[in-house]
Amino acid sequence: MDRIGQIRKRNGGFEFVKTERQIFSNNLVLIDSLLPEILSQIVFDFYSSEYSHLTDLVNLTSENNPLKFDVENDHKFYEYKLKRFLTDVALGMMPSVVWTGKYDATGGYLKVKEDGEVLCYHIYNRNEFEDYLLNNTKLDTASSSRHGFGEIYKENGELYFNLNLQIRFLK
Repeated sequence: MDRIGQIRKRNGGFEFVKTERQIFSNNLVLIDSLLPEILSQIVFDFYSSEYSHLTDLVNLTSENNPLKFDVENDHKFYEYKLKRFLTDVALGMMPSVVWTGKYDATGGYLKVKEDGEVLCYHIYNRNEFEDYLLNNTKLDTASSSRHGFGEIYKENGELYFNLNLQIRFLK
């Protein structure tokens, strides 16, 4: 966050180029052709704002509407697309494996709360499951030194800055 602030302070700008891994990019495009750009905005907003909860980040992205969707009729473009992404991740999509769209979990998803209560989200209750995922996840910062992001580097005369996407459940 501090590094992004310093770059902006010096009149630097940011533009999404691509994901680090092509397989991940293709997986995102399979889910939705605009998902790489949407996620890039959400990740950038995470690193340049006080928000980490995905509902807040989706709301911020929706307010800013960086892809200029027609929101005259209150379509929830960003929320809808992010819910699809979270569902696919929860049910089997991995960033380094080609995603076919087939879920590993065919019945649903179980969550055991700290008090021992078991919550079950069956695939038949898809809307409830998607709402649960969006409302109970946040972005988190991994180790920049271990994962090699957050540093400016030069490639073919251009300056680049990698950001990391890490999603966690809220406690």
